[in-house]
Amino acid sequence: MNAIRTCYCRIYQRVMYLAAMFLNFREPQVIEGNGALYQIPTVLKKIDKCHPLIVTDPGIVSLGLHKNLLEALDDEGIPYSLFDKVCPNPTFSVVEEAFSLYQKEGCDSIIALGGGSSMDAAKAVGVKVIYPSKDLSKFKHVLSVRKKIPFLIAIPTTAGTGSEATVCAVIVNEKTKDKFSINDPAIIPDVAVLDNSLLEGLPKKIISSTGMDTLTHAIESYIGKESTKKTKEYALHAMKLVKSNLYEFYVDPHNETARANMQKAAYLAGVSFTRAYVGYVHALAHALGGLYNVPHGYANAVLLPHVLLAYGKSAYSRLSEISDDLNLTDPLSDKKTKAEAVIAWINSMNAKMEIPAKFDNLIRNEADLERLSTHADKEANPLYPVPKELNKEELKQIYLKSDKRSNF
Repeated sequence: MNAIRTCYCRIYQRVMYLAAMFLNFREPQVIEGNGALYQIPTVLKKIDKCHPLIVTDPGIVSLGLHKNLLEALDDEGIPYSLFDKVCPNPTFSVVEEAFSLYQKEGCDSIIALGGGSSMDAAKAVGVKVIYPSKDLSKFKHVLSVRKKIPFLIAIPTTAGTGSEATVCAVIVNEKTKDKFSINDPAIIPDVAVLDNSLLEGLPKKIISSTGMDTLTHAIESYIGKESTKKTKEYALHAMKLVKSNLYEFYVDPHNETARANMQKAAYLAGVSFTRAYVGYVHALAHALGGLYNVPHGYANAVLLPHVLLAYGKSAYSRLSEISDDLNLTDPLSDKKTKAEAVIAWINSMNAKMEIPAKFDNLIRNEADLERLSTHADKEANPLYPVPKELNKEELKQIYLKSDKRSNF
């Protein structure tokens, strides 16, 4: 990236950092433990909410993971409405349909039950409640919501997105294939319910991809230019939990300690990146999700080592700190060696969980490559406070290096 544009990006990021000091980056009330969701009726009664809309997906319903929640509400005589049509990478039309049900049933609060897609859809429904006549595309700019959405309880059923703690809701305009993020403290959930029983028996592919999503959140927030002492502490804590628990959870999905620790890691990483932002891994992954519907965690896992390599020496210092905290190599090694140890560890984690080093001829043609790199450049620049500013052509090279199809 040329010097003038780099300077513009850094000034923009510093202004956003200073502005963020005056924003309410609150953390949700956390209720955690096996069976924690049974406390939800008490929470609703305390704030005089009497008819939540439950936003979830068909997979959750088919597995019966919603039954304990419904039972808890039924036992306390709390009526609810159930929307179970959320798809991966939730679309405008899904959000609009859920919003219509919210209005029709006279709901006064929202419960998100599921992975990142369900939580993101629920946040977007909340935005529609506040702005019923506005198209969701109007909220793609940072801090465009501003008004608090209805009371929101987030119950993650995976350990990855951290959406139960974040300012973000990622949605897709199915007409344009544009995948973007609504970013505003107004959509942070009020309550995060970390009930690890909901993660028991998750498929290994979900465990691996969502776990690497957590790691990506933690690393990108840690190495970014606008991280704070608190966000770095949260990110490092999350990374340590991932190092000690992700593979154990992958090997044994019934390991209660491992799944509880991974759920905690996802939450901590979510709190960290909601204040310190993410980086090019997410911008590149969002573009792939919008155009090809690639699962977000999987895309992050494949892209993360390639992006860290592209940062080069600009990321050595922060990556060396990570290496020291995770004991990845000799503490007397130089920063370059320590940074390489972090990347090697990520590659090793991916390999052990059968995540490939490259996509399998994913990018179809030059037109798609151009569209992907344009989208990623537009999302990341000038907002994301990355270690090194990259332009569209440099992002295009990352796509090529991370895909088996290196030319067309």
